[in-house]
Amino acid sequence: MEKIKILWADDEVELLKPHILFLNNKGYDVITALSGDEAIDLVADNNEIAAVLLDENMPGLSGLETLVKIKQSHQDIPVIMITKSEEEHIMDDAIGSKIADYLIKPVNPNQILLALKKALDNKRLVSEKTNTDYRKEFGAIGMSINDNLTWEEWAALYKKIIYWELEMDKLQDKSMYDVLKMQKSDANNQFFKFIEKNYINWLNGKNQNPPVMSHTLIKNKFIQELSGSDPVFFILIDNLRFDQWKIIQPFIQDYYKVEAEESYFSILPTATQYARNAIFSGLLPSEIEKRFPDFWLNDEEEGGKNLHEEALMQAQLKRLGKEFKMSYTKITNFNAGKKLADNINNLLQNKLNVIVYNFVDMLSHARTEMEVIRELAENESAYRGITKSWFEHSPLFDIIKQLAAKKIKVVITTDHGTVHVKEPTKILGDKNVNNNLRYKQGKALEYSAKEVFEIKNPSDAFLPKQHPSTRFVFAREDRFFAYPNNYNYYVNYYKNTFQHGGVSLEEIIIPYIVLNAK
Repeated sequence: MEKIKILWADDEVELLKPHILFLNNKGYDVITALSGDEAIDLVADNNEIAAVLLDENMPGLSGLETLVKIKQSHQDIPVIMITKSEEEHIMDDAIGSKIADYLIKPVNPNQILLALKKALDNKRLVSEKTNTDYRKEFGAIGMSINDNLTWEEWAALYKKIIYWELEMDKLQDKSMYDVLKMQKSDANNQFFKFIEKNYINWLNGKNQNPPVMSHTLIKNKFIQELSGSDPVFFILIDNLRFDQWKIIQPFIQDYYKVEAEESYFSILPTATQYARNAIFSGLLPSEIEKRFPDFWLNDEEEGGKNLHEEALMQAQLKRLGKEFKMSYTKITNFNAGKKLADNINNLLQNKLNVIVYNFVDMLSHARTEMEVIRELAENESAYRGITKSWFEHSPLFDIIKQLAAKKIKVVITTDHGTVHVKEPTKILGDKNVNNNLRYKQGKALEYSAKEVFEIKNPSDAFLPKQHPSTRFVFAREDRFFAYPNNYNYYVNYYKNTFQHGGVSLEEIIIPYIVLNAK
């Protein structure tokens, strides 16, 4: 096995021979330098040097000065600083210059070995440990998937799968990633059967312990956050999955403590028109249509489907005995977000401030419309990466930081998630059938019943019934609907895009987060 080449720069190198011999026996080839200048030349002339051990106190260039020059030309080489000094400013300067580790003399050989392993083998060791840990849990997750799980257990299982996805995103060794994807697919298959069996009963009160769902979110969860006298911000980031929340959480946690990280279940269809209107109204779609006929437009009707969320929210709060000053702001582009961030102080006089932030929804739609986005978000990991990059530089993050500085409570949630679709399901329908890829409703639908969740009587699921023969069908797992006409073009265009409206863990089990300022 080829040895790993290490440079050790120290003007007292003769005293280090026992250490060097120890490292040689551990698989390292140690070359030495007596000064900073010599170390810089050796690094420049030898591209096989994997790491540098650097004494801070040498004649000529100091260790810190040498460190800066090495990093200027070879920033990827890990440098481990070794010094007799415990002065804090030296540690600060070294850490600021991105050292890999900091050791104080006298050092023993095992300290050096550990520092080198951390610097050079960290990614490999973490990969091995993560993959080994997942292998151990693989069996337990597999057994859970096939158990008769409750909705609480499904929510916990989904979080566990997301945890492993995010852990494997960090690894260079993706050997277990395909296994995890297969296990997630199996989970989605079983979750589809679970929803098929329980969904109608939940809505009709035939289950003693239904999950909190879109239409009960305000009443059963959020209303308790309004009991105090201070203002509260309810921020709904449209189309935010649980894994996307976990990606933006580290940014938020610098400013807020997570008081609660919970799940709730989106209603079907997992689409904005249905799920978000249900949240703000506290009603199911057919109930909204009946109680507020001027506010509801069906799929076949022209016009915006979410234009009355503020009025629906005010009506719900009134029914719940909570009448106070509130604001409602919908953000659909960067400039609108920037304007809100610049004027956030104007909202602090309100007891409740609702912000609907549409970026993630626009991203998922753009994923099918813009070639650049298609390339940037070709898989789950890349999709999460775009979310992270957007949030870090978004006006929304600026708004959250401002609210934290003013000690304002914030609730972050969403209306539904989105799923990475891969397999087509053939369906036939007339010209009035809606164009969503994950659910269809109409009076003349033809499909294979075993490939969909079928609701023959929409009133059973509190869905509007536009015609006597109207029915709803929902795509399962990672499938999307495709018409036989121009089938191949349609499939190739939409395959591997992110869609919502159907039945999957990603679309239905979604985050509800309560934040208290630090």
